Amino acid sequence: MKKLFLLASVAVLAILSSCSKNGKEGQSKSGGSTDVDPKVKELLSKMSLEEKVGQMTQVNINMILVDGYGSKDGTIDPALLDTAVVKYKVGSLLNAVPSAYSVDQWHAMIKQIQDAAQKTPNKIPVIYGIDAIHGVTFTQNSTLFPHNIAEAATRNPDLVAKGAKVTALETRASGIRWNFDPVLDIGRNPVWARFPETFGEDPFIVKTMGVATIKAYEEDGLKNKTAVASCMKHFIGYSNPATGKDRTPAYISEIQLREYYLPQFKAAVQAGSSTIMINSGEINGVPVHGNKYLLTDVLRTELGFQGLVVSDWEDIIRLHTRHKIAATPKEAVKIAVNAGVDMSMVPHDFSFYKLLIELVNENQVSKERIDEAVGRILTLKANLGLLDNPYGEADAKANFGKAEYSALALEAAREAMTLLKNDSVKGAPVLPLAKTAKVLVAGPGANSITSLNGCWSYTWQGADASKYPSTYKTVAQAISDKLGAKNVSILGNANYKDAANYDSKALAAKAKASDYIILCLGEDAYAETPGTIFDLNLDPAQTALAKAAIATGKPVILVLIEGRPRIIKDIVPGVKGILQAYWPGSQGGAAIADVLFGDYNPNGKLPYTYPMYPNMIMTYDCKFSEIDEELTPGIFSQTGYKYQFPFGFGLSYTKFTYSNFKLSKDSIQGDDKITVSVDVTNSGTRDGKEVVEVYTRDLFASITPPQRRLRGFNKIELKAGETKSVNFELSKDDLAFVNADLKTVTEDGEFEVMIGDFKKIFRYKN
Repeated sequence: MKKLFLLASVAVLAILSSCSKNGKEGQSKSGGSTDVDPKVKELLSKMSLEEKVGQMTQVNINMILVDGYGSKDGTIDPALLDTAVVKYKVGSLLNAVPSAYSVDQWHAMIKQIQDAAQKTPNKIPVIYGIDAIHGVTFTQNSTLFPHNIAEAATRNPDLVAKGAKVTALETRASGIRWNFDPVLDIGRNPVWARFPETFGEDPFIVKTMGVATIKAYEEDGLKNKTAVASCMKHFIGYSNPATGKDRTPAYISEIQLREYYLPQFKAAVQAGSSTIMINSGEINGVPVHGNKYLLTDVLRTELGFQGLVVSDWEDIIRLHTRHKIAATPKEAVKIAVNAGVDMSMVPHDFSFYKLLIELVNENQVSKERIDEAVGRILTLKANLGLLDNPYGEADAKANFGKAEYSALALEAAREAMTLLKNDSVKGAPVLPLAKTAKVLVAGPGANSITSLNGCWSYTWQGADASKYPSTYKTVAQAISDKLGAKNVSILGNANYKDAANYDSKALAAKAKASDYIILCLGEDAYAETPGTIFDLNLDPAQTALAKAAIATGKPVILVLIEGRPRIIKDIVPGVKGILQAYWPGSQGGAAIADVLFGDYNPNGKLPYTYPMYPNMIMTYDCKFSEIDEELTPGIFSQTGYKYQFPFGFGLSYTKFTYSNFKLSKDSIQGDDKITVSVDVTNSGTRDGKEVVEVYTRDLFASITPPQRRLRGFNKIELKAGETKSVNFELSKDDLAFVNADLKTVTEDGEFEVMIGDFKKIFRYKN
C-alpha cells in the first residue's frame, strides 16, 4: 500500500507544477508557477495518507483552547493542541476566541502551535487563516478602514490598495500570513446581510477594487514580511439569495452568472490570488461545495486557477445536514473533495479527517486527488516561507500601529462620504454648517462606536463596544471636538437599542436651544446570519424619531450610518441634508464631522442604487422592459425605475461642469480602440474632487441589452476654476456580453457612449 501511495505521489508532480507560487519569479498569468518548490516535492513523497489528509483539515481555534468557546483569554490547552496537530496532523487553524488578541499574544500562540507541528513526522508547519476584512479584525488596536461598500464609494482603487497594504502589514505583524479577503461577491441584493462586505452592484467596480486589494496583499512576494496570501471569496453567486437570507438558495441563470458574478473572479485569478473560498449556498439546486462543474470545469479549467480551494464554515458536512444531497456525512466529504475542494473548514471536530481516510482506503476518493490538494496546500506554505520559518517574524511587529495608518483610514473615510441631499436654508445650502452653530446630535448612531465600524471589528459581529480602542471617537465626540462642548447638545448613549436614544420628547426639548439637528440613523454592527432582516424599511422607532426631529422646525441633517441602504422614503422630504456615511471605520466619526462642517468637500458616489421601496430592488443596469410602464393603453413611458437616489449619485460643495465631449472616431473594427474625452471644469468656489464615469449602451443585441453599463471611471482633483480633460479608451472587450451560447461576444452594431448628460453613437464591426 505504501509503495502504491508513493507512486501516486510521483504521478501527480506534473499536476503540482501548476500549483500557485505567487512569488515574483516563476509566476504564470493565472497566479500559478512554472516550477515547484523542491521542498514540496520532497515532502509529498515522504508523507503518509494520514499526514496528507491532516493537511486538508482546518479547525477552529476553540478546538485547542482551555474551555473552548468559553475561553476568557485565548489560553491554549497543550493536550488539546497535541490532539489536533500531533494526533490528527491538522494543517490549518483559523479564527479567534473570544475576541481580538494583542500582537504579542498572537506571536506566543502561533509559537505554541508551530512547536506542536515540530512533533509531527515531517514537521510541516500549520498555516493560520484569519478574516481581516476591513483591517485586522482580531488583533487589538489594529487599524480599521471603511467597509468595502464605502471603499467602492471612493471610486479610488489606489486608496483602496493603500488600505489593503496596511492590512497586510498588520496581519503579518500579528504572525498571520493568510487573509480570507477580499470579498468579490457583487452587491445586487441589499437585503443580504453581507451586503456591506461587497463593493456594490456593478461588476466593473467589484473587479477593479478587488484586483487592487489582491495586488496590495501579494505583490511584494509572499515570503516578504509586508505580504499575506489573499483569498478571493465567495465563489460564486453567493450574494443574491432568493430570500435575501444568508446561506440560502440562489436561482441565477448561467448567462447572468457569467455576466455579473464571474468576471471579478477571472480578473482575480489573473491578478495572482493564491486561494479561493467557496459559496456556502446553492445555485439552481446544486450546492456550490458539491458542484464539480463550477469548481473544476469553470474555476480550474476555464479560469486557469491553480491555487488552493478552501471551504467556508462547516459547509462540507452541510451537504448532508442542510442541503440534503448527501445521505451521510461520509458521502458529503466524498462529493466535496471530488468536486474540487482542497481544504475543509470543518471546523469543530475531526470527522472530515476520519471520513476522508476511509474514502481513500475504499477507493472512493483517489490518491491522485489527495496529492493534488495537498500539493497546493504545501505550495502555499512554501510560498509564504512557512517551511523555512513557521514562527511569527519579530521584526514584522514594527509594521503594526503606525500613526500614518490612522491618517490613511481618515482619508478613506472622508473620500467615502456621499452627500445625497443639500437643500437651501435661508437662501443657501444647509451644508456645510458653520462652526459657530449650536447643534443637537441625536439618534442611536450619535454615540455608537460599533455602528461606525460594523462587522469584523475586534469580534465577529463587531457589536461589543468594550473591545474597541479608547482613541476611537463617535460622531458626537468628533463634533464636540470641532465645535466645543458648549455648542453641542447630545441625546442618547452608546447602547444602540436603548430606548433613551429614541426619546422624541427629550429630542424636542433639547432642540429648542439648537440651530440644527444632526440625526444619526441606520444600522448597528452585524455579520452574516445575525444580520438577517425581514423588512428593508428603516426601523420604525428611528423613523418616528426622524419625524419628531422634523416637527421641531429646526433644519435636520440626516447622517446615515448603515451597511446597506434602508428605506427612508417617508422622511427624505422633511430633512434638509442627507449624508451617507456607510460603515466608515475607525476614523468615521472624524470624517463625518469634517464633511458636515466644511473641512472636507465630499466626493463619494453611490456604489448601488438606493431603493425607494422595499419591493422595488432594481440596479442601474436594468433592462428597458423593466422601466417601461403602459399606464395608458398603447402609451409607454420609461418611468418604472423609481429609486431614492441613483447609482453613481453624490453631491459636492462645489460645482463641476462638463463640456467638449468627443469621440475619436465614429466607427471601429476588430481590435481597434476608440477614445472618449470630456473636459471637466470646477466652476464653483471650492477645490474638490470629481468622479468621471463612462457608460455604454448596446442599441440592439441578440440578448436584450441593459440600459447602460459602467465601463470606466476616473477620479480627478480640480482647484476652483480649473479645467482638466479626461480620456477613456474603449475596445471591443468593453462592449462585450454573454450570449445565448454562453460565449462572451461583441456583436456588430451601434453603441451609445455616455458621460454625464452627453451621449454619442458609434458603430462597431468585427
